[in-house]
Amino acid sequence: MKKALLFFLLQTALSFSQTTDEVMLKQIYKSALTESHCYNWLDDLSNKIGHRLSGSSGAEKGVLYTKQQLETLGLDRVYLQEVMVPKWERGAKEVAYVEVGKNKINFPICALGLSVATPKDGISASVIEVKSIEELKALGVEKVKGKIIFFNRPMNPEFIETFHAYGSCVDQRSSGAREAGELGAVGVIVRSMNLRLDDLPHTGMTNYKDTPMDKRIPAAAISTNGAEALSKLLKTNTNLKLYFKQSCQSYPDVKSYNVIGEIKGSEHPELIMVVGGHLDSWDLGDGSQDDGAGCVQSMAVLELFKKLNYHPKNTIRVVLFMNEENGVKGGTKYAEEAKLNKENHIFAMESDSGGFSPRGFSIDSDEVNFNKISSWKNLFEPYLIHIFDKGHSGTDVDPIQSDSIVKVGLHPDSQRYFDYHHAANDKFDAVNKRELELGAATMASLMYLFDKYN
Repeated sequence: MKKALLFFLLQTALSFSQTTDEVMLKQIYKSALTESHCYNWLDDLSNKIGHRLSGSSGAEKGVLYTKQQLETLGLDRVYLQEVMVPKWERGAKEVAYVEVGKNKINFPICALGLSVATPKDGISASVIEVKSIEELKALGVEKVKGKIIFFNRPMNPEFIETFHAYGSCVDQRSSGAREAGELGAVGVIVRSMNLRLDDLPHTGMTNYKDTPMDKRIPAAAISTNGAEALSKLLKTNTNLKLYFKQSCQSYPDVKSYNVIGEIKGSEHPELIMVVGGHLDSWDLGDGSQDDGAGCVQSMAVLELFKKLNYHPKNTIRVVLFMNEENGVKGGTKYAEEAKLNKENHIFAMESDSGGFSPRGFSIDSDEVNFNKISSWKNLFEPYLIHIFDKGHSGTDVDPIQSDSIVKVGLHPDSQRYFDYHHAANDKFDAVNKRELELGAATMASLMYLFDKYN
């Protein structure tokens, strides 16, 4: 009887014992929620520096600030990597309106990134509403020439994963001006990439590719409420003319930097694991969600390892990439330098989906590594992390190439992300401190596990 009781007690104790990894993850999450500086860093980036559009003074200040903060962490190396980036300025506040009888109806618009300006006095032309680039092409030159094309395909609310909804309609923003210009349109207005109805226009890059400068037409985003109102007016006013004016301008490329800090690997310093986000942001807000959050979370990964006295086997490197929003010059430059220096990257993680509650990871890897990462699900379950899907990791880590590299994107809850994405309300108060810190802990936990078991 005593032996049976002893055996029962021993089994019970074993069933409730904690593995080394469970203990380490608990320490990572505790430290992130009680000691991390990531929220304070974001406060400074957002409220003391503001937007960090590539080529701007804000971007320059962001580079100097984050380098300075990384230098306080006691890392083995902190340095800047030079990169040439586009410089584009929005200019005066954009204007758009229609006149219906004696009434002038104004619409909230903003120039799309890298768009050309309208003529000095603006443009006024008849409007043609389309839902897709295919519908535009079907109209042909005869119907499009001299018109303003209004792309009005909403994000599809049926998609639970809102990035799928974004991907299903963002082509009208990225390619609409180029395609409409080839058919003789004089301007483009694009419905904002936003699931909710509000009065905030959302910017984002338009891509003219190789279109000659004198053939490029101005492109602007209109708020979702504005798009609904304009569409309604067009149904009863087929000859409606829209006026819009914007004064944005591009300049020659300027020098900027990726900001890099690293902890040397204790066993395999030649094997590199990267974690990062993009330091640049659009100019309407202060870029807290996109992607100040990802930057400070990535910095916090190294901060947490130092606080917990964890000595990684492999070199852990944080990279704050410049110019993701309108060129990806930082990500491209980093990959070029890595190839030139014959660096061997085994892992790269990016956070560029907002500072909301983490839900899991999007994994780009071979089957063996995908199964290995998925096998750690039980360790993450206490922290409500449950998504381990195959998919895209991130725009800035995408160019990095090494044999059998594993790339991962942090997957936060996405339901409210596009309320803020590229809009004037992407500000510090949109980020919840606890959610931000949980994201940092989740990233550090996966970095720890991959470092230990690779």
